[in-house]
This record gives sequence, C-alpha cells and structure tokens, in this order.
Amino acid sequence: MAEFHRPALPGSELFETLPGEIDPAEKSAAGHRSAHRLVRGAHDPADHDLVDRVMHLADTEGLGVIAELWADAPAETVAGALWRLYVLRTWVHRNPRRAALEFSTGRHYAPVQEVLAGVVDPPGPDEVVALVDTVIRGILAPDFDVALDRAAAFAHIIGVGRGQLEDADPRSGARLVETARQLRAAAEAERRGELH
Repeated sequence: MAEFHRPALPGSELFETLPGEIDPAEKSAAGHRSAHRLVRGAHDPADHDLVDRVMHLADTEGLGVIAELWADAPAETVAGALWRLYVLRTWVHRNPRRAALEFSTGRHYAPVQEVLAGVVDPPGPDEVVALVDTVIRGILAPDFDVALDRAAAFAHIIGVGRGQLEDADPRSGARLVETARQLRAAAEAERRGELH
C-alpha cells in the first residue's frame, strides 16, 4: 500500500495566484478531490502524525480555506459532510462551556441521541471537546458512517438544547437540528456506498 500523504488543500494564496477568475467548477472539483483523499486515501491507523494533522486541519489551514473548498458542497457528499464536521468541531473548541450547557440541556429531550453521541456523564466542557475530537478522528476510520452518526446525534442534542435555554436562539437551534439531519443522511448514504 502506498504511503498516505496529507491532501494538499489549496488555500487562498493559490487561488490568488491563478490568472483571471477562478472557474467555480474547477474549485468545486478540487474540493471534492481533497475531501475524497482525506477520507478514502490509504490510512495507517498507527500514523499518529496523520491523525494529528486531520484533527487540526481547520486550525492549521484555517476554516476559511476549508470553506472555500467545501462550504458549497451538497450535504450528502464527502466534502459537504467534512465541512459540517469541521464547523462543529471549531465551534465546540471555541465555546466548550456553551456547548456543554446546550448539550446538558438538550440531552433530556433527546435521550436516544445522547446514547448515540456517547458523551461521558456529566457532559462538561472537556467531555464535549473530547467527543467532537473523537468524531473527527473517525474520518480516518473504516466506519466513517459511525463518525457521521455520532456527529449528527451531538448536533441534534446541541440544537435542541439551544432552543430550550432562557437566552434561546430558536433559528440557530433549528439550523443545528437541520445539520444533524444532513449528517445522518450522509451516514446513510455512506452505508449504501453512495456518499461521493
């Protein structure tokens, strides 16, 4: 098996060096190719450097670079699923206390989802950060669908919890529940072999 190398993610610097306007179709194709290499490439489970690079992809490349590649991808594609996973991870890392509060509130309204998400009880800031990092590590696992299911359950609980709090933001909560639905659909497509 050939050694796996980190997929090259063309950042804004690359796009700025290209003459003229960037062809949206080429940009989209580059995004889909990089997503496929990341998820479908040859992986060695013992490659801790690879796991670390995948974990911190949004931190090192910047969420803006990832957005350029994956934000417009349909939800039921590898690129679209990765975009949702990295946005969720970035938010949790920036707001672990809020994520823990929303999760703790939402889990009472979605007990089945809580079991799927797999957060330790009680779910504090460290526990929600650990969960979202475990989900991102799942990108490299042969059961990518399980990582998507766990992320969907987590997003669902957070969205429900957000809508229940005194300072509720129902629209934002509803968007998270929709993100959960999209991640669940991506997991189902992955199981059918239709997530492209």
